[in-house]
Amino acid sequence: MRFALDIPNFGDFSDIRLISEVAAGAEEAGWDGIFLWDHIARSTAFPPGLPFADVTVALTAIALNTERVTFGTAVTPLPRRRPHKVAREFASLDHLSGGRVVLGVGLGSPVDSEFEAFGEKADARYRADLLDESLQVISALWEGRPVDHDGDLLHVHTDAFLPRPIQQPRIPIWVGARWPGKPRPMRRAGAWDGFIPTKAPSSDGEEGFDADEVAQIREQIGPGPDLVIMPPGGSEPDAYEKAGATWWMEVATDRAAALSKAAEGPPR
Repeated sequence: MRFALDIPNFGDFSDIRLISEVAAGAEEAGWDGIFLWDHIARSTAFPPGLPFADVTVALTAIALNTERVTFGTAVTPLPRRRPHKVAREFASLDHLSGGRVVLGVGLGSPVDSEFEAFGEKADARYRADLLDESLQVISALWEGRPVDHDGDLLHVHTDAFLPRPIQQPRIPIWVGARWPGKPRPMRRAGAWDGFIPTKAPSSDGEEGFDADEVAQIREQIGPGPDLVIMPPGGSEPDAYEKAGATWWMEVATDRAAALSKAAEGPPR
């Protein structure tokens, strides 16, 4: 099992120099990865006046200031992004980093501040359809061949996108979704390269997954994809690895917590 830090792209982390510092410190202390949230605007859950950093620029800083760690988004709301632009960005990041980037994707939330506020459609089924079709387009563009795609929502006719990513057959695509949830996100996770589950709201207020739940998730998505788990505090990594988790991800939401966690190293 591999170990990663997960940090926002707002608040303290609107300072991309801090993101770069945390990433470099995490690499030095033995962490295997660092991942960024991908938000663009304040929701009612965030305080007013909150500053944000652009995720692609922040990932570029990580690529330039690390040599070993895997990095990427956890997760990018792909339905509010142009898939051809994302394909270009992540192929460039893959070359810049020597083949270390991961594209994490999801439907995106909150829909009021990050979709409706900018005139984007918020309907969940529409966003799911657009997510699936966008992934088809991105994967095809990364193959380095001409693409002719006429789908229900996207129409792409272009010469080959070159250079191809370093990672083959493609840059890993991890899918984020609620669990327990609907069958479609589980099928999506199984079809791509990884699954980042977040816990559906529960009456007991529990966050994170226990090892038995991880085993259930692994059974649903199958043996192939990575399974990226955010466990509750005090959990033992061995039990999660035996249950089928391949990544252990710890969240740090402010400067002090991120620098401290990075310096401490992973809980191996």
